[in-house]
Amino acid sequence: MRVLVTGGAGFIGSHIVTALQDRGHEPVVLDALLPAAHPGPPSLPDAEFVRTDVRDGGAVRAALRGVEAVCHQAAMVGLGKDFADAPDYVGCNDLGTAVLLAEMAAAGVRSLVLAGSMVVYGEGRYTCRAHGTVRPGPRLAEELEAGFFEPRCPDCGAELAPGLVREDAPTDPRNVYATTKLAQEHLAASWARCVGGRAVSLRYHNVYGPGMPRDTPYAGVASFFRSALARGEAPRVFEDGAQRRDFVHVADVASANVVALEAVGGTAAGVLTAYNTGSGDPHTVGAMASALARAYGGPAPVVTGEFRLGDVRHITADSARLRDELGWRAEVGFADGMAEFARAGQRASAGVVG
Repeated sequence: MRVLVTGGAGFIGSHIVTALQDRGHEPVVLDALLPAAHPGPPSLPDAEFVRTDVRDGGAVRAALRGVEAVCHQAAMVGLGKDFADAPDYVGCNDLGTAVLLAEMAAAGVRSLVLAGSMVVYGEGRYTCRAHGTVRPGPRLAEELEAGFFEPRCPDCGAELAPGLVREDAPTDPRNVYATTKLAQEHLAASWARCVGGRAVSLRYHNVYGPGMPRDTPYAGVASFFRSALARGEAPRVFEDGAQRRDFVHVADVASANVVALEAVGGTAAGVLTAYNTGSGDPHTVGAMASALARAYGGPAPVVTGEFRLGDVRHITADSARLRDELGWRAEVGFADGMAEFARAGQRASAGVVG
C-alpha cells in the first residue's frame, strides 16, 4: 500500500515510516522541515520525500498521486507557552488538516488515519462515593497555588477516585492544543460523511522514546526530564508528582498506526472511529521521573509544587477497543522503555513538531 505520511520526518512520523517499510508498504513522506521543528538537517527516512507545508494545496495534491491512504501526523503539539500561540496552533493543526482533507476528497483518497490525542477528554474519569461518575470542572489558580491539586466532586466537594476513560466519554478540551485536536477529528468526520471516506483517530497518550525532541516548551514531560538529566540537572516535577498518565513507547504508537492503516479500509464508511492508544499501564509523573533518573544515573527528581493552568490532573484511558477490534497490543514495558529512553539520543527542536 502506498501511504502518504504527513509530518513523516518528525518524532512519531519517522517511526511510522520505518514501521510501514518493515511491513512491506510504500510510505511517501511529506514534511515542511520547519526550522522550529528541525533546526538542523534531520536524518530523513529512506523513502520518497516531498518537502512542503501541508497547507500548500497544490503540493499536497501532487503528493497524493497514486496514494491509497493518508497517515496524518503533521501538527504543532504540546501546551505551548501562552494564548499568543493560538493562531499558530489553529493554522498548523486545523487549517492544515482542512487543506489535506480537501485535496484527498478531490484526489479520491478515501482512507485516513489521524494522530489524535487523549487531551480531547480534558480531565479523566472520576468517581465520587456518593455521586458516582462525575466530571469536575477546571482547577482554579488559587486552589493550585494553595497546593490543592486533586479535583473535587462538583456536588459535594469530596475526594474523587480516578479511573479509565473510554472513547464514548464526553470531550472537554482544556487548552488551545486540545481544542485543535478535537477540531481535527470533527473535520475528519465531516470529510468522511461528505465523501464516504473511512477515518480512524488514534488518541495518543504520552508518547516517548528514541528521537524525542529536546529543549522545547512544546515537548512532553518525558522529554523535559530527559533533557534535564542530559544537562546534569534534576528533573523538576510539577505539582506533587502524583498526576497519573499512560506513557506509551513510540514504537508501539508506530505499530498502532500501521495496524490502523491496514484495517481502515474495512471500517464503516462515512464515519470516524476513535481509538485510545496507550500502554494500559498508568504511572504517576513522579514515578516516571524517578525511573528515568535511575536508568540515566542522574540526580533524583525534585518535586516543585509548580503548576501550569490548563494541565489536567489525571488522564488515563482504556485502550481495550484498539486491542479488541484491531488486535493491537503495546509491546514495550514501562521499565524497559524508560531504560532505553535514558540511553537514547534526542533530536534538537525549538517548537513545532511534524
